[in-house]
Amino acid sequence: MTIEFKRLTAVDKSELIDLMNNPSVKRHIPLATGCFGENECKEFVAAKERMWEENGYGPWAFVVDGRFAGWGGLQPENGEADLCLVLHPDYWGLGKTFYNEIIRRAFGESGFEAVTVLLPTTRKNIKGLLRLGFRNDGQLKVAGEVFSRYRLVKAVMKATRRDGRNRECH
Repeated sequence: MTIEFKRLTAVDKSELIDLMNNPSVKRHIPLATGCFGENECKEFVAAKERMWEENGYGPWAFVVDGRFAGWGGLQPENGEADLCLVLHPDYWGLGKTFYNEIIRRAFGESGFEAVTVLLPTTRKNIKGLLRLGFRNDGQLKVAGEVFSRYRLVKAVMKATRRDGRNRECH
């Protein structure tokens, strides 16, 4: 399996539109209201590209064996690097693979000391996030929606060993 991280401008817009209108995907994105059409897609991609220009980082398009699988990466949110991951349901099983590469880049080449994740307050199953080492960091309001914020700090990041037990990494 070949996995590539590309810019969103390299993706066929119809694939991005299909993803953002997929009901299974949309129910996990409270800010995605209404229909995501060509104009919304154009504005969305332009906004994500501005993140790259202004901050030196932003989200990527994920391509698996030549097929668009979703998008995500790091986005600036309140002066911090916020991790996002939006995958087509056909690729939900690859989330940890994408996450590992995003975190490697965040704490490695980008030099971040911490990253955050914002989840809708309706999302109750966070065990996996906690196992990765994220800790609750309060709530944040974005575009009128309240999100629970979780933080992963590089200095105390937990790594999962093959046997499933956690150990501290420094």
